Amino acid sequence: MHATLLSILGLALLGALRAQDGFPVQTDFQQDKLTGRWYSIGLASNSNWFKEKKHLMKMCTTVISVTADGNLEVTSTYPKGDQCEKRNSLYTKTEQPGRFSYTSPRWGSKHDIRVVETNYDEYALVATQISKSTGSSTMVLLYSRTKELSPERLERFTQFSREQGLMDEEILILPQTDKCMADAA
Repeated sequence: MHATLLSILGLALLGALRAQDGFPVQTDFQQDKLTGRWYSIGLASNSNWFKEKKHLMKMCTTVISVTADGNLEVTSTYPKGDQCEKRNSLYTKTEQPGRFSYTSPRWGSKHDIRVVETNYDEYALVATQISKSTGSSTMVLLYSRTKELSPERLERFTQFSREQGLMDEEILILPQTDKCMADAA
């Protein structure tokens, strides 16, 4: 009886520690292999911003490069109305390879970004915990080196998003577009 109770308590504690730690990070993460051009294929989030803008979103391009001090410069180009919008972000590396932090200069929100899973030449699954004064939210991004991914990769993205507590209506495979694809850095 004691052994069973201790086992249950141990599993509960392990689950609590894992939940507190957040998302997993790619084993043996190799930052230099993440650089280059990616297409945003999927986006999932429980933020109010996402819920309001979801119907307007389309696929976009993201170019990742490493700065001289080892951080990531992330430049996304996406269609917004009749124009192409470009957004630059600097992801600061942490002591854990594959984990980065970012503070939005516009909103003051703090982002804990983790490369959850990637094979570098096909796809990358990136999860972010966002904290701001009004609360926190979760965002999961699916990147691809091409404009299309296998159904298995799309299903993995959906499954992982659900595992993070996101509902089906908070998960979006971004509609393909040719707009702004050539304008990417």
